[in-house]
Amino acid sequence: MADAEEITTQDSTLKEWTRALAEPIGSPGGGAGAGVMLAIAASLTSMVAGYTEPTADRSEDGRGYQRATQQAELEAVIAGAQKLRRRALELADEDAEASAAFGRAFAMERGPERKKAIHEASLGAARSSVILGEHATGAIADLAWLAEYGNPALIADVVVAFGALRAALTGARTNASFDLAALKSSGSSLDQVRQQHPELWASVEALDDAIVRIDAATQSVDDRAAPTDAQD
Repeated sequence: MADAEEITTQDSTLKEWTRALAEPIGSPGGGAGAGVMLAIAASLTSMVAGYTEPTADRSEDGRGYQRATQQAELEAVIAGAQKLRRRALELADEDAEASAAFGRAFAMERGPERKKAIHEASLGAARSSVILGEHATGAIADLAWLAEYGNPALIADVVVAFGALRAALTGARTNASFDLAALKSSGSSLDQVRQQHPELWASVEALDDAIVRIDAATQSVDDRAAPTDAQD
């Protein structure tokens, strides 16, 4: 196995990466795991879109979609998902780096330098998580489009993608919130953190809203994805 510092989501095998994740080293950790879940969601989105053929109308309310329009939308979904898959793996590695800096800061001897290091590392980790969450939020619309217009034989894959996307969002939201709260260790109160970093604070709330959207989208197709669980 490669050294922990050499393990990356972009260059390591899945076996190597998960082995490193299983070690008590914190890098990679949960945030990097959230990035991998985002990559899985993006990959499944691309797969389902690739299996989908455009039709004149696949909506229940009778809205007509021209084949050319649907084809263009499918191509846009695939291109966006492929780009997100690559970016998600980069974000996973960036989060691993932020996590390592976070750990180093808390391992320092108590004093002004430690407080400064914790402050900087906490903000860096929070920003990393928020960026990942924003990318995950941006992926909801394409996946919801596939839930309505995608190949119906792959609706279960859409739900799995929703699950992976929810895991990515939950991880991003929780990590960002935890990292902001960690600023208390550098001498700030939560009220001060909210006042000093309003955008990061608001981003955590936005990620909560995104999770609600995913839950609603998943529930809306549950009768098709898991018909044996449907109520009579």
